[in-house]
Amino acid sequence: MQKTALTPYAHLPRAHHNRHVLTSTVDVFGAAHWLLGEHAPQPGGDVPPVDALVVSVHPGGSVELTELSAVRARWPHLDRLPDGGFVVAASRARRYEDSKQVQVFDALGRETSSFSVGDAIEHLLVDEAGHIWVGHFDENPAGIRRWSATGRLIWTSDDAHIPGLFDCYALNVSGTTAWACPYTDFPLVEIRPDRTDRPVRVWENRVRGAKAVAVHNDRVAFYGGYREEQDRLAHGELTETSVEPTDVGLLTLPDGSVVGRRRVVGRGSRIYVQAEPFTEWGVFDLSS
Repeated sequence: MQKTALTPYAHLPRAHHNRHVLTSTVDVFGAAHWLLGEHAPQPGGDVPPVDALVVSVHPGGSVELTELSAVRARWPHLDRLPDGGFVVAASRARRYEDSKQVQVFDALGRETSSFSVGDAIEHLLVDEAGHIWVGHFDENPAGIRRWSATGRLIWTSDDAHIPGLFDCYALNVSGTTAWACPYTDFPLVEIRPDRTDRPVRVWENRVRGAKAVAVHNDRVAFYGGYREEQDRLAHGELTETSVEPTDVGLLTLPDGSVVGRRRVVGRGSRIYVQAEPFTEWGVFDLSS
């Protein structure tokens, strides 16, 4: 089976390796961000708000530091807004603190607003227009939704007729378009809410369990799967109604070793992968 190695993309500067990586992501413009805390969160019990540091590494290599005041999320999601601010969201929302689930910070690290997008966040990705796309896992049947940075719901998958949308396994946001591959039917879904004549397109797909998807023109790649297929990289071509498989291989770390525990972010033709200890990002680019 053919192996494809990730290309090194961005790394957390060594000066910050003494802090705990709470979460990390790559934004829609290609900058990598790490949310760092003094200590790892502990299971159970309430967590008081803590100050956290965002280390941002831009595509050209420059490093930017932003101190965020009073971060509340124990298991956070992070992304950057186009105006330089940040969104931090708790993956689980408890009823008594629902309105505080998502925190919006300005470019100086000050909280400017908070709101709820619902429990069980699997993916949270900001697009070029500053909209917040949220995909939920199976403990919340809300599916996929798009929010404004002020907490206004501006698109929902409720009436989109996406077959088997029960758990948003894979979500890719690039420009202002989202691609998804949800459980249980695993169709490939293109979402363009601003395309009024056909905001959602669906292709039948036979690749099951992918955790990330990349799309370039009429080609698609699915990364991940169940059990022994967690490192699978499956390629396909788009027809009018379906994804036709072309070949299957493995995606490895740059040195050829298996990835192990990982984070993944899909952005257009790219799948970014971060392996434990979560200090480095690698990239697979379908367009290259």
